[in-house]
Amino acid sequence: MKWNYEPNNYRLYFADTGLLIWSLDDEVQQDLRDNKNFNAYKWAIYENIIGELLVKQWYQLYFYRNPRSSLEIDFFIRNTETLIPIEVKSWNSATPSLKRLIESDNYPAIKYWIKLCNQNIGFNGKFYTFPHFLTWWLKRFLSDRM
Repeated sequence: MKWNYEPNNYRLYFADTGLLIWSLDDEVQQDLRDNKNFNAYKWAIYENIIGELLVKQWYQLYFYRNPRSSLEIDFFIRNTETLIPIEVKSWNSATPSLKRLIESDNYPAIKYWIKLCNQNIGFNGKFYTFPHFLTWWLKRFLSDRM
Protein backbone atom coordinates (compact mmCIF):
# COMPACT_ATOMS: atom_id res chain seq x y z
CA MET A 1 0.00 0.00 0.00
CA LYS A 2 2.93 2.34 0.61
CA TRP A 3 3.75 2.49 -3.10
CA ASN A 4 0.36 4.15 -3.75
CA TYR A 5 0.63 6.44 -0.76
CA GLU A 6 0.24 10.15 -1.53
CA PRO A 7 1.27 12.27 1.48
CA ASN A 8 -0.60 15.34 0.17
CA ASN A 9 -3.88 13.47 -0.25
CA TYR A 10 -5.27 12.64 3.18
CA ARG A 11 -8.22 12.83 5.52
CA LEU A 12 -8.14 13.86 9.14
CA TYR A 13 -10.08 12.08 11.86
CA PHE A 14 -10.47 12.84 15.52
CA ALA A 15 -9.13 10.20 17.90
CA ASP A 16 -12.30 10.73 19.94
CA THR A 17 -15.63 11.34 18.20
CA GLY A 18 -16.82 13.28 21.25
CA LEU A 19 -14.07 15.80 20.50
CA LEU A 20 -15.29 16.01 16.90
CA ILE A 21 -18.78 16.91 18.15
CA TRP A 22 -17.31 19.38 20.66
CA SER A 23 -15.32 21.12 17.90
CA LEU A 24 -18.44 21.83 15.82
CA ASP A 25 -20.01 25.26 16.07
CA ASP A 26 -22.77 25.95 18.60
CA GLU A 27 -25.61 25.71 16.09
CA VAL A 28 -24.53 22.27 14.89
CA GLN A 29 -24.12 21.03 18.45
CA GLN A 30 -27.60 22.30 19.28
CA ASP A 31 -29.00 20.59 16.17
CA LEU A 32 -27.45 17.31 17.29
CA ARG A 33 -28.80 17.68 20.83
CA ASP A 34 -32.26 18.47 19.45
CA ASN A 35 -31.99 15.60 16.94
CA LYS A 36 -32.40 18.03 14.02
CA ASN A 37 -30.60 18.03 10.69
CA PHE A 38 -28.71 14.88 11.60
CA ASN A 39 -28.62 13.85 7.93
CA ALA A 40 -26.35 16.83 7.21
CA TYR A 41 -23.71 15.58 9.68
CA LYS A 42 -24.16 11.82 9.99
CA TRP A 43 -21.75 10.78 7.23
CA ALA A 44 -18.81 12.58 8.86
CA ILE A 45 -19.75 11.34 12.32
CA TYR A 46 -20.16 7.71 11.25
CA GLU A 47 -16.93 7.75 9.26
CA ASN A 48 -15.03 9.25 12.21
CA ILE A 49 -16.43 6.60 14.57
CA ILE A 50 -15.38 3.78 12.21
CA GLY A 51 -11.93 5.33 11.73
CA GLU A 52 -11.55 5.60 15.49
CA LEU A 53 -12.50 1.93 15.97
CA LEU A 54 -10.13 0.75 13.22
CA VAL A 55 -7.20 2.68 14.71
CA LYS A 56 -7.93 1.12 18.09
CA GLN A 57 -7.42 -2.27 16.41
CA TRP A 58 -3.99 -1.07 15.23
CA TYR A 59 -4.98 -0.62 11.61
CA GLN A 60 -3.46 2.21 9.62
CA LEU A 61 -6.11 4.18 7.78
CA TYR A 62 -5.99 4.55 4.02
CA PHE A 63 -8.62 5.71 1.60
CA TYR A 64 -8.87 5.84 -2.16
CA ARG A 65 -10.30 8.46 -4.47
CA ASN A 66 -9.89 8.36 -8.21
CA PRO A 67 -9.71 11.98 -9.38
CA ARG A 68 -10.91 10.98 -12.88
CA SER A 69 -14.09 9.26 -11.70
CA SER A 70 -16.47 9.06 -8.78
CA LEU A 71 -14.76 5.96 -7.38
CA GLU A 72 -14.04 6.51 -3.70
CA ILE A 73 -13.49 3.98 -0.93
CA ASP A 74 -13.72 5.17 2.68
CA PHE A 75 -11.06 2.89 4.16
CA PHE A 76 -8.58 0.26 3.10
CA ILE A 77 -7.05 -2.03 5.65
CA ARG A 78 -4.69 -4.88 5.03
CA ASN A 79 -3.32 -8.00 6.58
CA THR A 80 -0.59 -10.32 5.38
CA GLU A 81 -2.84 -11.91 2.76
CA THR A 82 -5.06 -9.27 1.24
CA LEU A 83 -6.12 -5.68 0.83
CA ILE A 84 -9.62 -5.04 2.20
CA PRO A 85 -11.81 -2.12 1.10
CA ILE A 86 -14.35 -0.90 3.65
CA GLU A 87 -17.35 1.24 2.79
CA VAL A 88 -19.15 3.09 5.58
CA LYS A 89 -22.81 3.89 5.08
CA SER A 90 -24.94 5.65 7.64
CA TRP A 91 -27.91 3.54 6.53
CA ASN A 92 -28.19 0.55 4.25
CA SER A 93 -27.69 2.51 1.06
CA ALA A 94 -26.09 1.42 -2.19
CA THR A 95 -22.33 1.25 -2.57
CA PRO A 96 -21.58 2.12 -6.20
CA SER A 97 -17.83 2.49 -5.59
CA LEU A 98 -17.60 -0.88 -3.86
CA LYS A 99 -19.68 -2.47 -6.63
CA ARG A 100 -17.36 -1.07 -9.33
CA LEU A 101 -14.31 -2.26 -7.41
CA ILE A 102 -15.75 -5.78 -7.06
CA GLU A 103 -16.63 -5.99 -10.75
CA SER A 104 -13.17 -4.84 -11.86
CA ASP A 105 -10.39 -7.29 -12.63
CA ASN A 106 -7.76 -4.65 -11.87
CA TYR A 107 -7.43 -5.45 -8.16
CA PRO A 108 -6.32 -9.08 -7.71
CA ALA A 109 -4.96 -8.36 -4.20
CA ILE A 110 -8.50 -7.80 -2.92
CA LYS A 111 -10.13 -10.99 -1.62
CA TYR A 112 -12.70 -9.55 0.80
CA TRP A 113 -14.95 -6.50 0.70
CA ILE A 114 -16.75 -5.08 3.71
CA LYS A 115 -19.70 -2.75 4.04
CA LEU A 116 -20.48 -1.26 7.44
CA CYS A 117 -24.04 -0.01 7.68
CA ASN A 118 -27.32 -0.09 9.57
CA GLN A 119 -27.98 -3.76 8.77
CA ASN A 120 -27.40 -7.23 10.20
CA ILE A 121 -24.41 -9.44 9.46
CA GLY A 122 -24.62 -10.88 5.98
CA PHE A 123 -22.90 -11.95 2.82
CA ASN A 124 -24.54 -11.34 -0.54
CA GLY A 125 -22.05 -13.34 -2.59
CA LYS A 126 -19.97 -10.23 -3.26
CA PHE A 127 -19.24 -8.56 0.06
CA TYR A 128 -19.71 -8.93 3.79
CA THR A 129 -22.07 -6.62 5.62
CA PHE A 130 -21.73 -5.76 9.29
CA PRO A 131 -23.56 -3.34 11.53
CA HIS A 132 -21.43 -0.38 12.59
CA PHE A 133 -21.16 -1.55 16.19
CA LEU A 134 -19.30 -4.72 15.11
CA THR A 135 -16.34 -2.82 13.69
CA TRP A 136 -14.38 -3.82 16.81
CA TRP A 137 -14.77 -7.46 15.67
CA LEU A 138 -13.33 -7.08 12.14
CA LYS A 139 -9.74 -7.98 13.03
CA ARG A 140 -10.84 -11.27 14.58
CA PHE A 141 -13.26 -12.01 11.73
CA LEU A 142 -10.55 -11.43 9.13
CA SER A 143 -7.93 -13.44 11.03
CA ASP A 144 -10.36 -16.40 11.11
CA ARG A 145 -10.73 -16.15 7.30
CA MET A 146 -7.00 -16.44 6.58
